[in-house]
Amino acid sequence: MALLSFPDPRRASPEGIVAIGGRPTTANLLSAYRQGIFPWPIEGWPLPWFCPPERAVLEFKDLHIPRRLARFRKRESFTFTIDQNFSGVIRGCADATRPNEDGTWITVEMIRAYIEMHRAGHAHSVEAWENGELVGGMYGVDAGGAFAGESMFFTRPNASKLALLHLIEHLAARGLDWLDIQVMTPHIGTLGARVISRDAFLDKLEETLRRKLRLFD
Repeated sequence: MALLSFPDPRRASPEGIVAIGGRPTTANLLSAYRQGIFPWPIEGWPLPWFCPPERAVLEFKDLHIPRRLARFRKRESFTFTIDQNFSGVIRGCADATRPNEDGTWITVEMIRAYIEMHRAGHAHSVEAWENGELVGGMYGVDAGGAFAGESMFFTRPNASKLALLHLIEHLAARGLDWLDIQVMTPHIGTLGARVISRDAFLDKLEETLRRKLRLFD
C-alpha cells in the first residue's frame, strides 16, 4: 500500500484540514505525526487529516499541579505502568463518555490502527492500577522524539490526571520538555497548557525532532 504524501501542513485549510482519504496504516500515521498532522475521523467522511490553526501544548516548565490534585496524589494508592495494557487503555478511552460529545473518534478502525502502531513501537500508554484493576490511563504517539497525547480515561477520580503526571515525569527524564496536547481542554488548561499558532507549533516540532531523543526503550 502506497505511503500517503501529505501537503505542507502550514497551508492547511482554515479548519485545519490537510488531506482527506487514505488508510491509517502505521507508516501513514507515523509520517503524519512527524509533520504535525493527526487523523480525526468524521462519520460519513473519508478519513480527514488535521493540523489545526491553533495547537495546545504543555511546556513542562509551566506545569502547574493544583493543590487538591497534589494532596490526592500524596494519599492515593494507584500504581502506574507504561505499555503494560495499551489495548485496555485505548478501549477505555473509546468507551469514555465526555461532556458535550456524542460518540467518539476512536472507532474500531482507529483502535486497530493504533494497536498496530503500538506493536511497531510508536504508540505508548500509561496505565493507572488499583488493586490489580485498570482504573485509568492515557495513550499517545512518539513521533521520533516528540510526543503527542491522544486521549485519556478514568474509572476512579483523578486516575487519568495522575497517569498524565507519570508520563510527564518519564518524558522529562528522557530529555523532552513539552507535550503536544493537540486541542485545549479545561483540565489541561488548569495544568498550565497554552495555545500557540500552527507555525509556532511546527517550528517547535521540527526543532525537537532534530534532537532525536529516545523516549521509550
